[in-house]
Amino acid sequence: MPVISVPQAFNEEDLYVDLRPIFGHSLFLKCEGFNFAGSIKLKTAIEMVETAERDGVLKPESVIVESSSGNLGVALSVIAASKGYRFLCVTDSRCNLATRLMMEALGSQVHVIAAQNARGFLGARLDYVRALCDSDDRYVWLSQYTNPSNWKAHYRRTAPEIARGFPHLDVLFVGAGTTGTLMGCARYFQEWHRPVRIVAIDSVGSVSFGGPPGRRMIPGLGMSVRPPLLDEAYVDEVIHVEEVNTIRACRRLARRGFLFGGSTGTVVSGAMGWLDQHDTRDLTAVAIAADLGERYLDTLYQTNWLQALYGEDVFDSEEPPVGSRPAGTHPADEAPRPADRQHRTRSR
Repeated sequence: MPVISVPQAFNEEDLYVDLRPIFGHSLFLKCEGFNFAGSIKLKTAIEMVETAERDGVLKPESVIVESSSGNLGVALSVIAASKGYRFLCVTDSRCNLATRLMMEALGSQVHVIAAQNARGFLGARLDYVRALCDSDDRYVWLSQYTNPSNWKAHYRRTAPEIARGFPHLDVLFVGAGTTGTLMGCARYFQEWHRPVRIVAIDSVGSVSFGGPPGRRMIPGLGMSVRPPLLDEAYVDEVIHVEEVNTIRACRRLARRGFLFGGSTGTVVSGAMGWLDQHDTRDLTAVAIAADLGERYLDTLYQTNWLQALYGEDVFDSEEPPVGSRPAGTHPADEAPRPADRQHRTRSR
């Protein structure tokens, strides 16, 4: 029976869902949402804050500041409340209301950026944080986008957890946002005793891997600037998923009792498309689900919001495959249309 005194002391690390009964392919989904921050970002927050403490960067009078679309903001709110720091989260208008209210309930201050600049909402958020830090040296910017503690959290915790549970792992699907989870896991498994194929899942409209910029309304994955932490040499393949397929995957999971966030829908959709194209006999595949779905009830799971953004046919064709085919391929009986996902392969 766990008994804890600080919220970061509890994190369920060994819960997986086998998605074969839902999608037809065996894919073990690592559930990272069962902690007091509700997402995998609790690991990132702990690593960054404790490293800053050890390095003498954080002092009792410090005010932590960070740019976040949601989950890291909540995780830092939890850690700041536990350790007695003040915290300011700089987010933008795409951040879910439930997430903003949660941060405020934990005692954090939330500043919402309403307008984009030439580098999108992220660029506007980063400019605001820089100006804030220049104006007052009490502000300490942890900078999840450049901080090596971001990927080290997953090198030290997430990847070893997967390795213990799946010693014969063949392929790992990881969503790409700041790429901290991706880089930490990829670095770990490159040093492991057997080869593991690392497949990065990104959103269409993200520029992380060189794709053209586009509208992205579902927070969690994708970047409007290239992630400084990203080293593509560690990544075997990149799959881009249309948001409409993210929605369909999430709804299909929910109809079987599993309510996940948008990044999980993206990762599952991309993974299932990949598995459709490969021989999965004797293949052990794992994907990472970064959070749960309760914070997205007024967006991702709200019919009016979805139809206003994606059209009346957003719920069409919800049956398999929810993944998309590699760009340029179409079944014989289907008229060609823009590929739902771009698919690239590279050698290490």
